[in-house]
Amino acid sequence: MTTAHALPSYLNPDELGPWGVYLQQIDRVTPHLGSLSRWVETLKRPKRILTVDVPIERDDGSIAHYEGYRVQHNMSRGPGKGGVRFHQDVTLSEVMALSAWMTVKNAAVNVPYGGAKGGIRVDPKTLSRGELQRLTRRYTSEISLIIGPNKDIPAPDVNTNEQVMAWMMDSYAMIEGNLSTGVVTGKPISLGGSLGRREATGRGVFVVGREAAVKRGVAIEGARVAIQGFGNVGGVAATMFADAGAKVIAVQDHTGTVVNQGGLDVARLHHHVAEVGSVSGFPGAEAFLDRDAFWGIESDILIPAALEQQITADNAPRIRTKIILEGANGPTTPEADDILTDKDVLIVPDVLANAGGVTVSYFEWVQDFSSFFWSEDEINARLTRIMQDAFNAVWTVAQDKKVTLRTATFILACTRVLQAREVRGLYP
Repeated sequence: MTTAHALPSYLNPDELGPWGVYLQQIDRVTPHLGSLSRWVETLKRPKRILTVDVPIERDDGSIAHYEGYRVQHNMSRGPGKGGVRFHQDVTLSEVMALSAWMTVKNAAVNVPYGGAKGGIRVDPKTLSRGELQRLTRRYTSEISLIIGPNKDIPAPDVNTNEQVMAWMMDSYAMIEGNLSTGVVTGKPISLGGSLGRREATGRGVFVVGREAAVKRGVAIEGARVAIQGFGNVGGVAATMFADAGAKVIAVQDHTGTVVNQGGLDVARLHHHVAEVGSVSGFPGAEAFLDRDAFWGIESDILIPAALEQQITADNAPRIRTKIILEGANGPTTPEADDILTDKDVLIVPDVLANAGGVTVSYFEWVQDFSSFFWSEDEINARLTRIMQDAFNAVWTVAQDKKVTLRTATFILACTRVLQAREVRGLYP
């Protein structure tokens, strides 16, 4: 049963989208917050929402306008932190939810950030490199009044990368009149980026997956792994699981699904995707399936690493796996969560499983402030320790409270956020 919420006027109560999923998750954690529950409405209202018009001149001389957002959900524990995505289906509801999940994620791994997120409603594939740069720089100028190394630190997300972050950093430097490398993370190494950042999210998925496998008695050696999404998260996770002896038996991207029950050659698949742009037509596959058939493939570990709301009440009954590692943000709806829990599937939630990216972004930010940079081995070791500690802390809460790992992560994280809110008090 869904709790009725006092919704802001800019949302449609009949079509809440991802924000509605987040509100349901908050409802589930509220009974476990004790006296802190008096502050829970704080979590249901973003601190700040900025909607901007992003006009650019196209290469043909025409003027195009795009809708952009930057949402700062909660900054009780530190400056905002969260990615920027360029996607034609970006909505305010989605960016709000992503910013809120960043609040939870940062608190879950105990890095001193609040949650934020940004996005532009655009299909970047329709833009030239010059148009993409102009879009990025104009968007940065429009949100510059609320970002900064001590205010809100953007990072890459869907369809953004190191180059986009470099343009954002440079644009901010031109506006401020001085170079501040800590204004964004996920930058090129030559501009103060961190070693290990590109692989960090996928590495974090692997680390918590290894911990979850131990808890469920699943041996990584020989484990069957199915992955939706073969980008920066799914691709890195695939490589690490394969290197550890697992069999990556299925990979799906936006063009279809490739399957090999004996194990796909992940290195060759990476090469194929780099050449062709998708997994379709990979010569090392036994079968090519449509999108829906992917969810019926039997596996030991399933990794949704694409977009939100991929696992729903419609396909959850067909899923046959032991462990789900949420590499994407918000890939499982609450209804699907319940179905899978009843089937004894262990779900390691996004707010824990994919927190490796923001953890190494934190390392990058710290390195930029100190102008002292760590080796990749140091970074990977620190990341592994933080992810292991966070997983084990969440596991303990889940066992003590007899709740799912998702609810346990929210209990741990929301308690930290609301404790900070309570001790700071309200101003004025």
